[in-house]
Amino acid sequence: MKRSGPRSFVARRLVLGAVQTVAVVLLVFTLTEALPGDAAVALAGDQPDPARIAAIRAAMDLDRPAHERLADWATGLLHGDFGTSLTSGRPVTGYIADGFGPSLLLAALTLALLVPLGFGLGVLAARHEGRLVDRLISSATLAVYAVPEFALGVLLVTVFALKLTWLPPTAVGFGTDLLGHPAVLVLPVLVLLSRPVCSLSRLVRAGMVDALASPYAAHARRYGVPGARVRYAHALPNALAPAAQQLARTVDWLLCGVIVVEALFVIPGLGTVLLNAVAERDVPVVQGLAVVFGVLTVVLNLGADAVAYRLTPRAGVAA
Repeated sequence: MKRSGPRSFVARRLVLGAVQTVAVVLLVFTLTEALPGDAAVALAGDQPDPARIAAIRAAMDLDRPAHERLADWATGLLHGDFGTSLTSGRPVTGYIADGFGPSLLLAALTLALLVPLGFGLGVLAARHEGRLVDRLISSATLAVYAVPEFALGVLLVTVFALKLTWLPPTAVGFGTDLLGHPAVLVLPVLVLLSRPVCSLSRLVRAGMVDALASPYAAHARRYGVPGARVRYAHALPNALAPAAQQLARTVDWLLCGVIVVEALFVIPGLGTVLLNAVAERDVPVVQGLAVVFGVLTVVLNLGADAVAYRLTPRAGVAA
């Protein structure tokens, strides 16, 4: 089968990304419409007045057909208008901007540590395949990966914050300037780092072990190519494509799925904003955040596909 060129591959991925983005918008609107209860009743208070409920429904455009509200909302998204919060009257973009900074900071710090640790452990385990170092790394990464983030976070808080009092247990009282108080970030970053570093190191190890056992690696060694060159110039690139896709999924998770960690350490990021919006039945904020999360997922996976294609062009055959 003839392999498609890079431009054709990128064009197909862009079309797929556009279709996925439209699907995300439709899915988000449909799911929020299907939420149980009535947002107008929830916002009216404990003893809702029918006139107040009717006024809230009119203000929220809930008395209009769903397809009209979908069209208006989608049109606003195209112009960067995510709507207005029902509880505070603030633009939804303000909530996203406030929460994006702490979430991005946590993601950047975690990723900065994840890449050298994940690749370093994977290369070290592959270099000592079957020996004590390999068994220790494999056992440790498997054990750490099996521990849920919430349980690990509680354990770290109990030991380092409550027992030893070395670190603050939460970010309460530190505001949004987390970078100015680095001690607050230590425990959340450790929890966020725990599982991704395990999966990344095991991926790198598996890719390098397969490459080192391949005929071309044995052929290179027979011709006197140094072992370090075989490992790092031939075997390591073989593990980069799946590792790049794993990194994309990790970044997606760090930006969109760290709700448990942010809630545990009271980090004012996107996850906390989403939890508060759901609790208050603030539908425009929930919709705006869901669209941001969905689009980030699409963009990151498109980038990972492009990197994987660049590293292993044969993937274009199946694409």
